[in-house]
Amino acid sequence: MVRQGNYVLLAILISLGMQAGAQKTEEGSINLSLQNVIDLAIHQSSSVRYAQNRYENYFWRFKNFQAQFRPQLVVAGNLPNYYEGTEPVKQGDGSIEFREVGRFNNNVDLSVKQSIPQTGTKIYVSSSVIRNQDLLKDEISFSGDPYKIGFTQPVFAYNWMKWSLKTEPLVYDEARKDFVETIEEISRNATWHFFEYLKVQTNYKLAENNLANSEDNLRIAETKRALGTISENDYSRIRLSVLTAQKSLSQASMDLKNADFELKSYIGLDQNTKIDLVMPLNMYLFKVDPEKALSEALENRKETTQYKRRLIEADRNLTKAKRGNGLSATLHGSYGTSNIAYDWPGIYDEPAKQKYLRLSFSIPILDWGKSSSNVKLAESKRDLVVFDVERDREDFERTVIVQVEQFGLLKEQLEIAREADNVAGNGYQIALKKFQNGEISITDLNISLSEREKAKRDYIHSLETYWMAYYRLRELTLYDFEKDQKIMYDNPLLHGLIKDRKEPDA
Repeated sequence: MVRQGNYVLLAILISLGMQAGAQKTEEGSINLSLQNVIDLAIHQSSSVRYAQNRYENYFWRFKNFQAQFRPQLVVAGNLPNYYEGTEPVKQGDGSIEFREVGRFNNNVDLSVKQSIPQTGTKIYVSSSVIRNQDLLKDEISFSGDPYKIGFTQPVFAYNWMKWSLKTEPLVYDEARKDFVETIEEISRNATWHFFEYLKVQTNYKLAENNLANSEDNLRIAETKRALGTISENDYSRIRLSVLTAQKSLSQASMDLKNADFELKSYIGLDQNTKIDLVMPLNMYLFKVDPEKALSEALENRKETTQYKRRLIEADRNLTKAKRGNGLSATLHGSYGTSNIAYDWPGIYDEPAKQKYLRLSFSIPILDWGKSSSNVKLAESKRDLVVFDVERDREDFERTVIVQVEQFGLLKEQLEIAREADNVAGNGYQIALKKFQNGEISITDLNISLSEREKAKRDYIHSLETYWMAYYRLRELTLYDFEKDQKIMYDNPLLHGLIKDRKEPDA
């Protein structure tokens, strides 16, 4: 993943270098568009690395779950098992005598185990052999089971395997959808950091421009003062405007350094890289069908899968409480062959049949209402989950619809803010020339300056509102309405491990 991230960063920087051209040589910085910032964030930020590792964790959890229901081949034994000492030996009359013993045992068991989750059954097939050497008598004997088939079957018991078959695929599907959602959330957060920097950068450039204009005005005022054509009051105001502009530039410079650090930290860009953000004017002012958005959101987001899993888990907990309220029994059985011999091949020579069957059970007689209260508690929790899921579903659907409606209202706001920015900018230039020609006062110029700055900030705020709404809509639906396709992302940590990105390998 790190290697791929470096390649992506290199490609982005090469592209930026080609776009920046002479500006990079002249100013020593690179231009970053909103898309550049988002690309850097989703390829090399610490947030995306965390999301990739979290998704990988759920991937291996699901693989581990699947492995539980596949045949398990196991070899077990003791090689060697040596003992020499004294042991208590029970005699025919019931008395105990301590006898000196010495033995050397080896045993090996080869078995194949398989679980059947639908019924909760566990079956096995095994073959075992034991070699026993009596060190005191210098005798060697063998015993073993050439083959044995056995099973364990719970009766009237809670079958955790059956329920896990229903919930674990949903958990993995949630993780897969959550990974895509997290990437889109990173895109939205990168957009927020972008505009936080852009607003501060704009303030800094406005402060630079204001200081330059104020200094020009002061030089003109000093000439007029020498000619006696300006009052001391107006001259003092102009000097004050220079000091105010210097203070504003100093504050803007500190704000820019803080915003620069925050943005680079989030997108994983080297702090020594000088950047200049480009105003994102390539808006996609398209109409979104609310029904289409809601349909995609319900299909693509993890919430739908989560609602289903929560209801299943509530039913599971209720079933578990009910099954633990009465008779619990387990049936054990096996069939096979067994033999003893003085050499290893003799074990397989006409072995005797071996049969085994056992039913163990448990019935609660008196528990002071514990079992019934457990069932009532599980029932009330299930009812509460059903209510919560229905409420959460309604809230989610309403959130999607409201976001679509808000996105549709942004076009007019953007056009008004852009026109106001142009009008205020032109008005300030006109007012500046009039002031320098002595046609208006410093008060009128400051009013025009304030209007220009407010209009510029309002326009940037409108752009931020649009882009935040755009990426919020993508995050809520996991659908790209511009390209008319579902949003998908690869996890480089799982390359070559996932055959189908759409569905888990259940």
